[in-house]
Amino acid sequence: MTKSKQQKITLSASRDIPFNQLVLSQSNVRHVKAGVSVEELAEDIARRTLLASLTVRPVLDESGAETGMFEIPAGGRRYRALELLVKQRRLNKTAPVPCIVRTEGLAEEDSLAENVQRAPLPPLDQFRAFQAMREKGKSEEEIAAAFFVSASVVKQRLKLAAVAPSLLDAYAEEEMTLDQLMAFTVNPDHERQEQVWDALKRHYSKQPYEIRRMLTEGAVRASDRRAQFVGLDNYVEAGGEVLRDLFQTDDGGWLQDAALLDTMVAEKLNEEAEATRAEGWKWIEVGTDFPYGHTYGMRRIRGEAEPMSDEEDASYAALKAEYEKLEDEYAEADELPDEIDARLGEIETAMEALQDRPIRFEAEELAIAGAFVSIDGSGRLRVERGYVRPEDVPVEETEETAEGDAVDPVADDTDADGVDAIAEADEEDEGDGAKPLSDRLVCELTAHRTIALRDALANDPQVAFLAALHAMTLRLFYHYGQESCVEIEPRSTSFGAQAPGLGDTAYAQSVDARIESWTKALPKRAEDLWDALTAFDGDSRDALFAHCVAMTLNAVQEPHYRKPRQIAHAGVLAATLGLDMATAGWVPTADSYLGRVTKAQILATVREAKGDTDADRIARLKKPEMVAAAEGLLAGTGWLPEPLRTPVLAEKPDEPEFEIVDDGDTAEPDDGEAQTAAKDGETAMGDSVQVAEDEEVANAAFA
Repeated sequence: MTKSKQQKITLSASRDIPFNQLVLSQSNVRHVKAGVSVEELAEDIARRTLLASLTVRPVLDESGAETGMFEIPAGGRRYRALELLVKQRRLNKTAPVPCIVRTEGLAEEDSLAENVQRAPLPPLDQFRAFQAMREKGKSEEEIAAAFFVSASVVKQRLKLAAVAPSLLDAYAEEEMTLDQLMAFTVNPDHERQEQVWDALKRHYSKQPYEIRRMLTEGAVRASDRRAQFVGLDNYVEAGGEVLRDLFQTDDGGWLQDAALLDTMVAEKLNEEAEATRAEGWKWIEVGTDFPYGHTYGMRRIRGEAEPMSDEEDASYAALKAEYEKLEDEYAEADELPDEIDARLGEIETAMEALQDRPIRFEAEELAIAGAFVSIDGSGRLRVERGYVRPEDVPVEETEETAEGDAVDPVADDTDADGVDAIAEADEEDEGDGAKPLSDRLVCELTAHRTIALRDALANDPQVAFLAALHAMTLRLFYHYGQESCVEIEPRSTSFGAQAPGLGDTAYAQSVDARIESWTKALPKRAEDLWDALTAFDGDSRDALFAHCVAMTLNAVQEPHYRKPRQIAHAGVLAATLGLDMATAGWVPTADSYLGRVTKAQILATVREAKGDTDADRIARLKKPEMVAAAEGLLAGTGWLPEPLRTPVLAEKPDEPEFEIVDDGDTAEPDDGEAQTAAKDGETAMGDSVQVAEDEEVANAAFA
């Protein structure tokens, strides 16, 4: 049996056709512009000539005869690039163009085949080509210019040289994705890369962020406060290595040598502390960070801002005049000229520098106070001056306690035998107008005054509000200053030990800024506080009152003190205020939540926030990998754990309206009731101890 002869393939003929005999075809299937621009392609053709022939078809007349013109269904961008070179007189319009002449099939088929069947160059092949050119002496900029890509693309591809050859082979065999391969460039240690890849082979998930996390374990992010404080350039100059990720935003990279960084931070902090110590403070505490509320219970000394010198005053006035003049000149302009806008910015900066006056403290204040030297959240030096520890507060002796003897105001006027000594003393010193009143009498008189003051204060809500505000402000801002006769005792709990990192949150920084603002607005001496409060407008008093009340709030549920009623009331208060902790800035991270609960709780969290699919996807991961994956999944979801959720207030039923009717009748007590009331009042005024006991009973009843 003879085999049928297989027909051989005949390729389309190729020929050179003058450019002016070529026209674009309407059969080109590519309508969306993409890739290298026509201008860039024209420059490439000018440098390397045309590397790929055009596919053309003869243009036929009505009778089917060739007209001598050829249309281009595939290669339109190359034709436009050649056309641009002709217009620029860099190419003759009759220059021969290599073409492949097609007569079979449809023109649309030619265009579709050329665009669909063309495979883009894989990134690994790009890397190898770029690397070969680099080895032959080409710079990254020259390579980028030759291929019309940015220098960053060339750097990214050349960065793949940092990946172990075994991992490049794995990518070539399609065992890993390009994103995974790029993640390995974070750490140039080939041995560590291979260890991580071997470990990931046993994991269900091999996400790029997990590769980066494992390769940067123990490293410190460049955005860390310590790195910002020291400075990346100084760290590198000291011999430290920075790992960078060229394939995605890395916030400056990762500092590989954490021990070196900590040493540099300690040295720089100690240098800054020495400068602060030279100011004359009694003590200095130095630390990278202090727990939130570390100054609680300390008295704050506020120094006086140094006044401007005559020269500084003149400079400030000149800057202000120039600023106002420029504002007036360009008040009607829609947009400021760049040079004027820049000048206004310079003036503002200079004026702020003059207004930021150094604070001066008295020698006696420096002798009892100290300062905390640390780093703030943005990596700048933070010096908190003027804090007095309770044991350093000077004790002011009074006349009654100068000899160390306690005085009993009640027993002072009664001898050991229980005999009233008042009359006897009066007889001995009869006619002596200079003798002070006895303690017993003063106690009775002031008891009358106290009850009368209570009655008057209860009938004047505005003064009562001011008195309560004065009492709370004294306690919260002055600590050891003048005391108020209004025995309202606000307590402000410190939370540094309960919540590490609390001071870096937006809401804690907002509270701190408010405290600092009020500290500057209030008078330095406690004795001047009442006059200052009376001078405040209503809005200022309301704002200060709200701040003082807010500082007494405590809804922390501690292990040894559950206080369910307080926690329940905190929920009501949160619902009334419309508090949303997610909006306030709390997010579930490894430090704040995920790293401190079990794997089952993490999965339940992800399942609640994202659904079963995402929860099942991370279920087989180990705890560290699960925490990292869950942190990424929960980002932006607004999920909150139960203790941070705000309950919904129950709707209250409609309450009946009551009308208060005054019929004009006022019941008068009879003589017996009046005598009894007078007797009760006399007893209360005559015995201060009994008054105090009655108040305690009343307070207990209200509680």
